[in-house]
This record gives sequence, structure tokens and C-alpha cells, in this order.
Amino acid sequence: MKKTKSLVSVFIEDKTSREPCEDAYLHFLHRCQVINHGISSAVVKDAQDSATRFFDLPADEKMHLVSDNFQEPVRYGTSINHSTDRVHYWRDFIKHYSHPLSNWINLWPSNPPCYKEKVGKYAEATHVLHKQLIEAISESLGLEKNYLQEEIEEGSQVMAVNCYPACPEPEIALGMPPHSDYGSLTILLQSSEGLQIKDCNNNWVCVPYIEGALIVQLGDQVEVMSNGIYKSVVHRVTVNKDYKRLSFASLHSLPMHKKISPATQLVNENKPAAYGEFSFNDFLDYISRNDITQKRFIDTLRKKNL
Repeated sequence: MKKTKSLVSVFIEDKTSREPCEDAYLHFLHRCQVINHGISSAVVKDAQDSATRFFDLPADEKMHLVSDNFQEPVRYGTSINHSTDRVHYWRDFIKHYSHPLSNWINLWPSNPPCYKEKVGKYAEATHVLHKQLIEAISESLGLEKNYLQEEIEEGSQVMAVNCYPACPEPEIALGMPPHSDYGSLTILLQSSEGLQIKDCNNNWVCVPYIEGALIVQLGDQVEVMSNGIYKSVVHRVTVNKDYKRLSFASLHSLPMHKKISPATQLVNENKPAAYGEFSFNDFLDYISRNDITQKRFIDTLRKKNL
């Protein structure tokens, strides 16, 4: 298996899948937990503690950040989108743009006082990790290591910090519905088990909690860029009745208006382009008007004649 610098992966065993993995490295990037990722345990703990203090604030101190506008650089809310959700989900969240950090951090919550510094350090560290992983993905596809270097440097990072409170009836609730992420990669930190991914047989597989590990999930941009060689990960979030769960989803994307399409090196007569092009902005427009539980955004990009 190809190695990504000092990263070490811990595979999530998929006991329900009967299909052999053609490429162990693809499996590593498709659904894995990564240790030795270079982000210190102190940075992780400080970010988690700061997020806990934010969610523990009185409601009126958080409500001034509420918005239904998906393009707000800082947004607090519950569920996904109250204007389109048919069912509301069992979570609170704070989302904020995070790259380049100096452009956005002044807009982040000022209370608790430690939030900007501690969560900012974690955001910067995940951006570095994202660059390493994207280089590895590009090389594994036979592309140049720096194929997306400029786009990554100029791209966006949205930090979605989620709090899933203890739920009195977890068997009839979800924290998040089934969906895939729009961007290139999502790097997820979870405080306990709760994430599930859908395998190739449409079974839900629980992602185990491994202390200190980060979960890496491919997004729609990588599926399109790879012309379907890699697939974005469909996942959902469950809840429990005994304790609350925190997660940090670092969502990495190309620049807002940058269109991505299948790499020309991966398109030929035998393998024509299977997707249309799209941008982060196109995705935001889609989810502002549509219920993502009814149709995935990437399904609108697939060419019907293929």
C-alpha cells in the first residue's frame, strides 16, 4: 500500500461486504481512520473543550448567530435547514469558514473567550493534513502530486462543529440523515461512536470510536474529479439516550466558484466523462432550495446516457 508521509491508517472492517477490495489504498482513502496524523492530543482536547463550553452557553447568547442563509460565513442552528427540512434532526451546530483563517476568525464566536484560539489551531492543523491526503489521492490516480495544489491553497474550509444531545427516543431519531459531503475531503473528529457509513450492499456500518484517530471521508468533488474511480461516502449520524456526542467535521472544498469536472487524464473513448461540472456555489444553491434527504446533489451531475 502506498504511504502518505507519516500517516498510519486503521481500517474499518466491513464484514457485510462480499466484494474484494481491488486496491487497498483506495480502501484506505475511501473509509478509514487515521492515526499519526501530526495533530497533537492537546490541540484536539482544547478544541473539544472550547466547543463544549460554546454549546453550554445560554440559548440567547447563541441565537444572534442563527441564519437560514447557507452562505453566511458563521452560522448557528439546529437540524439542517429549517426552511426545507421535512423532519428535524437531533443536533445543534456552529459552522464557520476557516481558510484562510485570518480572513474569517474575527467573525467567529467571542464567547467562550478561548474559542477562536483553540478551535483556530485545530482548523489550521486539519488544513495541513488535507493537503497531504489530496496529494496522495492525486498520485494514486496517476495524476501529478500537485494536480490540485493551487485549488487547495485558494479553496475553502468549513468547520462544522456538531453537538448531538442525549435523546430520550434514539430508536426513532437521527442526528443527521443519509448524505454525502459536497467537497473534496471531510476530516472528522468524534468524541464517541455515532457515525455510520453505507457499504456497497447498502448496509449501514458503525464507525468505531478510536481515541486520537481522525476519520477521512471522500466527498463529491473527488468522485467527480476521479470520474467515478473513487466514490463519495454516504453516511448518517445516530444518537443515543445516555450522553451527548461532539464532532468536528472539517469540510474541505475547492474555491467557491471553481468548477470541477473529471480530470482529462481519466477520460477517454472507453471511459467518457460520467459527470457534469459543478462548484461549491452550485451545491449551496441546491441545498438552499432542496431537501437533500430526497435526492443527493451528485445525482444531479451524473450523465444519464452512461
